[in-house]
Amino acid sequence: MNTALINSAASDGRMPLAIDLVEIPAGEFLMGCETGRADENPVHPVYVDAFAMGSTAVTNQQYRLFAEVTGEALPPVVNDAGFNHPSQPVVAVTWFMAMAYCSWLSHETGYSFRLPTEAEWEWAIRDGREKALYAWGDDPPETLERYRAGWQDPGPHAVALHPPNRLGLYDLGDNVHEWCLDWYDPAYYHRAPWRNPVNLDATARRASRGGAWRHQVKVSRCAARSSLSPEFAYTDYGFRVVRACAVRLAE
Repeated sequence: MNTALINSAASDGRMPLAIDLVEIPAGEFLMGCETGRADENPVHPVYVDAFAMGSTAVTNQQYRLFAEVTGEALPPVVNDAGFNHPSQPVVAVTWFMAMAYCSWLSHETGYSFRLPTEAEWEWAIRDGREKALYAWGDDPPETLERYRAGWQDPGPHAVALHPPNRLGLYDLGDNVHEWCLDWYDPAYYHRAPWRNPVNLDATARRASRGGAWRHQVKVSRCAARSSLSPEFAYTDYGFRVVRACAVRLAE
């Protein structure tokens, strides 16, 4: 596991940024799930170039700095005690708000940041466990004490509250849905390229990954796909950033 800390002052001299990144190696894996939903098939080989991913979802504290510097609006739940703790993931952000944060972060740091592709996200959560249903293997989450203990949480828990995966990534399959770069197409796997797939053909929804606090089963399978209209802002939707690799960015 290699980590890097992006820690630089904002351009107007306010508090420094502190973005913990985990270096994810390049590699090939089988994307999808034979026993999953139709949109998780066909299972197909995918190669992902090396990239760096935020060790956690973007927090309220990190997002607030962006809003203060740029004048962008804070999420509508900014005054709701269930969602506004500094260490909770920022939620109720649209896909456009998430992308605006990435653009600002790129400007402030000199690196190129964006949202993860679906392929990058699935490669990261699998962490070498090819064909495993969950990040830890095939045992259902109901059998794990960590998830039983938090089953009734009325909102997202603070980031990095539980141990990370072997790469050093926290909460990648639970807590909040995470926006992805791709447009969502349930049939995309039938035509996806082998290397760095990302669906840039516009549809009505953007892809997302990961389970969320508001669902009865809060943990997603590695291959489970979700989606939402990009202008919607729900309290179970957040995002994490990646430092870009060689994929063409969305227009």
